[in-house]
Amino acid sequence: MERHRLFALAVQRNVISFRDADVLHFAPDPFVTRLIEGDEPRSHLTCDLKPGRADVVQNIEKLEFDSDSFDRIVCSHVLEHVDDRAALAELYRVLRPGGLAILSVPIIEGWAQSYEDSSIVSEQERSLHFGQCDHVRYYGSDFRDRVREAGFSLDEFTSHGKDCARYGLTPGGKLFLGTK
Repeated sequence: MERHRLFALAVQRNVISFRDADVLHFAPDPFVTRLIEGDEPRSHLTCDLKPGRADVVQNIEKLEFDSDSFDRIVCSHVLEHVDDRAALAELYRVLRPGGLAILSVPIIEGWAQSYEDSSIVSEQERSLHFGQCDHVRYYGSDFRDRVREAGFSLDEFTSHGKDCARYGLTPGGKLFLGTK
């Protein structure tokens, strides 16, 4: 997938490193798991809300980890499914000072505000409005404000130019990099 290729490029260019880090990884997929493991982290703990998909079952909105427990957090295409403000606050809490949260979400940069409507609850309506039956929003450019409100400093890794052609990336694709 495109998001995997962008993630791989960020690792290849040392924008993101997992070497000797304690990593918390939400909704793990095999491709990103291999990238993390290949960078030799100190530890790599995978989490998912559904049993059997990861090392541990965790609700990202209310994590059972101690504060300041992880050096890196990977949260790719999870926040559009949950109460993102609660989740971002929890990610910030469990990240160590100086740690990095790698965040990826579906975002429409031309929208100033995220599109969400709690009255849209059926799978059919959510698919129509948010692009997938289990999404509760599409993000606008205010996603950055939500990340900063949780306490993070924010940087971005953005696809552009020849990288888009070479790696099959959408121009302007982003990884958001939140530092505690």
